[in-house]
Amino acid sequence: MSLRSTLAAAAAVLSLALPVAASAAELKVAYVDLQRVLLEVDDGKAAKARLQKWLEDRQKEIDKEQDTLRKEKETLDKQASAMSEATRTQKATELQKKVMELAQKYERSRAEAANKERQEMEPIVNRIDQVIASIAERDGLGMVLDKRDSGIVFALSQYDISNEVVRSYNNSAAKKPAAPVAKDAPVKK
Repeated sequence: MSLRSTLAAAAAVLSLALPVAASAAELKVAYVDLQRVLLEVDDGKAAKARLQKWLEDRQKEIDKEQDTLRKEKETLDKQASAMSEATRTQKATELQKKVMELAQKYERSRAEAANKERQEMEPIVNRIDQVIASIAERDGLGMVLDKRDSGIVFALSQYDISNEVVRSYNNSAAKKPAAPVAKDAPVKK
């Protein structure tokens, strides 16, 4: 390759790289800890409290059924020697069936809890996204990263806008009337 074509190639590469480097120098980036924001905004705290109460109620119900089954097993164990083999087998089978039903109920409850959490948090997350977008637009940020999911290992705290997001979210939520919360649908047993 001649010196002229090498210089021409270098000039072409340089002319392409300079605008990219210049725009990268102007790019303003911030990050936000979305998990923390979700737990600190007023709506997030209220949703978390509702979910916690719901989970505690379900756990109490399951614990009560579990205690009942435990007592049935103790009674069966005490009376087993006085029962015929067929009766003992039948009672043990019935008890095992109840244990399996309780385990299935527990799994359904866990799935229902995950679904309920998603329903509760989705509108809050959507509003958080809107708040982040308005802050980014106001401050001329080209990019806002999620601290946990972006691969950020270290960043200076001056680029963390989490507190500003919480403040803005709560201020905007105070101006808007609260959305009605749907009542629990009857649970199939």
